Formats: sequence, C-alpha cells, structure tokens
Amino acid sequence: MTSTLDPRLNAYRPDLADERLKGKVDAPRYVAGERRQVSQPVAGLKAKPDAAAGLENEVLFGETVTAFDEADGWAWVQIARDGYVGYVHAAALSRQVRSTTHRVSSLGTFVYPAPDIKSAPRMHLSMNSELAVDGQQEQFLRLATGGWVIARHTVEATRHALDFVAIAERFIGTPYLWGGRTRLGLDCSGLLQVALEAAGQACPRDSDMQQQAVGDEVFVSSELESMERGDLVFWPRHVGIMVDGIMLIHANAHHMAVAVEALPDAVQRIARAGSPVTVVKRLALRVAARG
Repeated sequence: MTSTLDPRLNAYRPDLADERLKGKVDAPRYVAGERRQVSQPVAGLKAKPDAAAGLENEVLFGETVTAFDEADGWAWVQIARDGYVGYVHAAALSRQVRSTTHRVSSLGTFVYPAPDIKSAPRMHLSMNSELAVDGQQEQFLRLATGGWVIARHTVEATRHALDFVAIAERFIGTPYLWGGRTRLGLDCSGLLQVALEAAGQACPRDSDMQQQAVGDEVFVSSELESMERGDLVFWPRHVGIMVDGIMLIHANAHHMAVAVEALPDAVQRIARAGSPVTVVKRLALRVAARG
C-alpha cells in the first residue's frame, strides 16, 4: 500500500506506524505510543534523528507529545498541539504528565528555585509554555514540576488574548529562525501559530497547512485595497499578517527578523523572486483597531 498521507502529520515510517493508521499505511509494526511531556524549556523537532539536521518545529515546556519509538537518545513523536511528527531528544521528555493550569503570556519568563527575583533562574520559558501551578506566594506562582514563576507573566489556561495581531507585534525584531516559535527566533508560520494560539485559536504549523485551514478567502483587488487588520496574506511557502490596511508584519529571510513593511513593497519584492500572492484570508476573530 502506497500512502499519500502527509508524513508531517501522520506517524509512519518503513518499520513502524501509529496504530491509528492501520488500513491506511503498510508497516511491519503498529504501536499506540506513550504520552509524554516536555520538561525542558524547548525541544527542537527534526525530520530525522540527527543533531545536524535542520529544525522543523519546536515543542515548548509543558506541551505533550505521543512517543512511538526511542533509540540512541532520540524519541520519534507526534506533537499534541499541532500534530507535527518528528524526532526530539528523549531527555527533553518526562514520562510523568501533569495537567496544566496556566500558560506563559509574556514573551518569556524565568523559573526561579525560590520565590525571590534575586535567586539564580533555573530556566527561561517562552510564550505559550504550559504550566502546572499548585500554589502561590505573593507575586510568584509555584510549579508542580518545581520552581517559581512571576504570576503577572502568566494567565490561566482558559484565558486568551483579545487581539492576535497585537501578540505578533510584540515579536518585532525577533531574529528569523526556520522552524522556530519563540522570542529567541521564529519563522513566518511560527509567528502566526504562536499569535493565534495566544488568542485561543488552534493553528497548523506550516504555511501551506495554514492556507488550507485558517480563515476564509476574501477578494482583494490588484491594487491591494480593502485589506483589514488581521488579514492573512499567503505566498507559496510564506505568510504575513496585516497590521492595518497597508502595513504587513511577517518573519522573513529578507530582513532576517520579524519586521513591519508596506504590503506593496513586500508583494513586489517577493514577486521578483518568482512568488506572487496566492490568497488573502480573513479570520472570524476580534482584533483591536490600531491606535
């Protein structure tokens, strides 16, 4: 049986497959996998178990994965958040899975060994990292996994940002990093995914998936009129977010950073490289007017 399933979103390889894919792919062995939780600040996900392989995605502290196999220090996993499949260092995963109650709402925060900002931080956590909180002392929340975080850097898991564009704007100047999704570095689709997740909307990882799954297509004239804040502009393998009717924010390899520029300038530059705009999509999410 030759499978046409997207290997980025379906766990199968020549020797092993997710048991849910029985009848869809041929494999000598099928497994249910084991749920695990990221216990390090971030786990880089790669297409193959090789430290030199490029980054495809990142899994943040507190997020969960299903691990189907482990060998030579690598775990072959599928991320619960967006379904992405790949390899992460097994040491980044814990077999003890705790229910999370909060998430990081600031661009980043620190985990301290004591409720004292002068103590040496144990680790740095990025926006949307998931936290299991089991206590509080003044301005600090105590984590069930150990350590303390600043309460005002977090929100309860059920609370979400009102404006995903405002979240994206907070990343202006962040270095471009293929496969990244933290303030240390991210790519175009990572920026959109992080911003939408902060606003409570699930979002696929790659821009081609996002073009298919996120928002509704809207007609835009060749003069690029009638654009609104929050509109998504897609090119082949690229996506940007409209800040208003003219300006676009996107993580891009031209600026090698998250940058804001006039949409016509971006369209013309990217077209010269052979990639015209493919579609503009609009989400049914409230966004604040730019002030």
